[in-house]
Amino acid sequence: MSRIGKKEVAIPDGVTAQLEKGVVAIKGPKGELSLALLSDVTVDIADSGIVVKPKDESKRSRSMWGMQRSLINNLVEGVSKGFSKELELKGTGYRAQMQGKNLKMSLGFSHEIIFTPPEGVSIACSSQTEITVSGIDKQKVGQAAAVIRSYRPPEPYKGKGVRYKGEFIFMKEGKKK
Repeated sequence: MSRIGKKEVAIPDGVTAQLEKGVVAIKGPKGELSLALLSDVTVDIADSGIVVKPKDESKRSRSMWGMQRSLINNLVEGVSKGFSKELELKGTGYRAQMQGKNLKMSLGFSHEIIFTPPEGVSIACSSQTEITVSGIDKQKVGQAAAVIRSYRPPEPYKGKGVRYKGEFIFMKEGKKK
């Protein structure tokens, strides 16, 4: 039995949910998102929230039950509060700045890196070494942050690179003489 799947998805004030032909559509103050449901689960929208149940007792139905509930919860949370990921740059001369809608980064290469955010994702730089990626779709926000981090992941000897705020980097000892 899925422990996550058993929980009901609470619908906060100002958020509406609709179920039509296997698609859940959620509207809120920040925007609108929808999710195509798998045929292995059934969804009921009640007054108190959204209830997800497996269609039968097959292995696949029970596997998809908790995942579909989590995806619906992400939709509700996204349209009500939104998601954000914070990145920080460590290293001499590593800096980022906004250039219109695009992010321009100097990461120790011979050229500048220009990152164009995907649709529905916004990027802000509070300082030259801090980047905030935000939006209503959790998957797009996480993917954009991961792409930015992949340009220069933190290395284990000096810790230089792009890292998530608060991320612990296991440091290695250098060469001994």
